[in-house]
Amino acid sequence: MAISNETQELKDKVGEATAFLKKLSNPDRLLVACALVEGERSVRALEDGLGIRQPGLSQQLAELRAAGLITGRKEGKQVFYRLADPRVETFVHTLHDLFCK
Repeated sequence: MAISNETQELKDKVGEATAFLKKLSNPDRLLVACALVEGERSVRALEDGLGIRQPGLSQQLAELRAAGLITGRKEGKQVFYRLADPRVETFVHTLHDLFCK
């Protein structure tokens, strides 16, 4: 039995949403995303502000970068990160409304 185009489109969107949610389901990655909603941050500022040690933070930043959710820029020896996908900001604000108010 063949599925309709509408059903296939829905399945594709669910797959995309699932991949997005998986990337942000890690507590440290979600914490980084929350911090970056406030604006660009250096790796040092993220490390100090979030209490995530450098090796773990680097791993989470790499995951978020590979997923296209954040982007970085170098300035001298420092690297600064910001959100690259506007859906992350919307998602974090929605989570904040649901869980932090």
